[in-house]
Amino acid sequence: MSEMRKQDIILAGVGGQGILSIAFVIDSAALREGLSVKQAEVHGMAQRGGAVTSHLRLSRDRVWSDLIPRGEADLILSVEPLEALRYLDFLKPGGRVVTSSTPFINIPDYPDKAALLARIKAVPGSVIVDSETLAKQAGSSRAQNTVMLGAASRFLLPGEDGLRESIRLLFGKRGDKILEANLKAFEAGKQAAA
Repeated sequence: MSEMRKQDIILAGVGGQGILSIAFVIDSAALREGLSVKQAEVHGMAQRGGAVTSHLRLSRDRVWSDLIPRGEADLILSVEPLEALRYLDFLKPGGRVVTSSTPFINIPDYPDKAALLARIKAVPGSVIVDSETLAKQAGSSRAQNTVMLGAASRFLLPGEDGLRESIRLLFGKRGDKILEANLKAFEAGKQAAA
């Protein structure tokens, strides 16, 4: 997407899903490409299962604010479908939603999954991926975030090679098995969204 000058991305999920790892990979790739980057994080409950959101603003020019106004996000990238729905009012007309179909049921009145996914499918250009199955096939159920990064990769301002390099930077120090699982997860997400 090199013709784009700027991109505003909402990353959403719950604690423990690796939202900040996605942010690191995108930020690192963007900085290596010479883009300006601003990031703001919002943590819900400071424990596994609480809402976690990150506002990422990337630009070929200067970025003045780190928060994305409602109605201005180019992309909502979510590892949890209810969290994707929560931020739809941030999406600008023509913006995209890329989300996992795998719910993280952490509240007693979690909505019906089929109804939830139907609301997301109603957004033109939305992409819904079974991150849980793909992550397990890649070798780590914990790599759902990297599956979703792969699913969104063709819509991101930083190029795919830069994203892969940032995945190597983040996961390389954790051992070959974890790195390989995350690279496979990235490719699986990319293929599933194609």
